[in-house]
Amino acid sequence: MKKAVVLLSGGLDSMVCAALAREGGYWVVALTVDYNQRHRVELEAAKTIAKRLADHHILLPLDLRAFGGSALTSDIAVPKEGVGEGIPVTYVPARNTIFLSLALGLAEASGARDIFIGVNAVDYSGYPDCRPEFVAEFERLANLATKAGVEGERITIRTPLLDMTKADIAREAQRLSLDVAMSHSCYDPSPDGRNHRGDGDRCADRRSRSCRRRQTRRPLRSRRNPLRRRLRRRPSNPPTPSRRRSPGRCRPGPVAARPVSRN
Repeated sequence: MKKAVVLLSGGLDSMVCAALAREGGYWVVALTVDYNQRHRVELEAAKTIAKRLADHHILLPLDLRAFGGSALTSDIAVPKEGVGEGIPVTYVPARNTIFLSLALGLAEASGARDIFIGVNAVDYSGYPDCRPEFVAEFERLANLATKAGVEGERITIRTPLLDMTKADIAREAQRLSLDVAMSHSCYDPSPDGRNHRGDGDRCADRRSRSCRRRQTRRPLRSRRNPLRRRLRRRPSNPPTPSRRRSPGRCRPGPVAARPVSRN
């Protein structure tokens, strides 16, 4: 059976990726990186998801707080007003490059030739390591810098969610019969770590994008459109078509009553 390494953070996107890999017939090796992130509850979510969707799960400690530089790996506050101009402070320096490098080493060591990652270029909030260009260049690097690639065993970076919106991903989770409550996607959860607060930069950015999409959407050409319904409405008292008489034909007069004979 073919093998795949799936980067499993514990969020909705990575859970859907793992399910798609399993649906595709792969033996799934899930890799979760414990980088001492602020939202540590997602590590527990990753363990729960892996029990259902992975054949083997590796939880790898790698403390990126030693580097800092992000609201997720230092004491910088997560913004509450949404994503502004430029790259947001929730960007972890080179995180996807680091994670894909670890997944690449695991793939080569375990004999896997496919790596799944849940990057998204539609609702990606300006992160440079979620773009299609980054994925394409890393795949090229993977096949230049590994024994497997040099010997012709091509390594492929799979990004099945790249062109999906969050609504599309949620629908895909429903199609795959996934319990979304197993996942956790909040960068700034409640103090007990269990609940999504919904006021972080990514949540605010998604709400803003969703509103813009609704405002720019064209009216549907359907019977629910009031203008279309008004145009389709038939008059309440349609005129009765008049009959044309044939030329030279007379209208028949009243029939005379027949006399009744009395004996």
